[in-house]
Amino acid sequence: MSKFKLRKKIINIRKKKYFEIKINNNFIDNLSKKTNLSKNKIIGGYFPINFEFDCLQILKKFHSNGYGISLPIIKSIRQMDFYKWHINDPLTISSLGIPQPLKLKKVYPDIIFVPIVAFDKFRNRIGYGGGFYDRYLEKISQTKKCTTIGLAFSHQKVNKINVENFDRKLDLILTEKLM
Repeated sequence: MSKFKLRKKIINIRKKKYFEIKINNNFIDNLSKKTNLSKNKIIGGYFPINFEFDCLQILKKFHSNGYGISLPIIKSIRQMDFYKWHINDPLTISSLGIPQPLKLKKVYPDIIFVPIVAFDKFRNRIGYGGGFYDRYLEKISQTKKCTTIGLAFSHQKVNKINVENFDRKLDLILTEKLM
């Protein structure tokens, strides 16, 4: 199945099942233990749209435990960077309709939570097709080691994703059932 058809199919399923899914209360604590980060590390998150796995509670938990938090800002020419964000800071809406930080202090996250449309057992993913995360993960890999954690619902898993040269495999993919 083409990425376009797969994307459309999984987004429709995600919309239908979104309100049925229950996240384990221990999810965030278990995630904190698995990542084993020191307090001076920076977490890169995303503001969920279109029924994506909501990572805001995860970001709030890390923030309350003293970690730096950042969100991406989409730039021209299909590029993005991460910028420092405090949980109570106001956001602005990008041209793509995605909330993003107003204050512009660029940071380089140690862990990035990556939104997923579909994934496979090989830790391959597809997003919305713009390649923003693939390009950013390639760019940051030239600067530092960054752990990538995809967040998705279990029903977004597919048998196999057709991978292209520019696609970046994630280090870990977590769902509501894997924690």
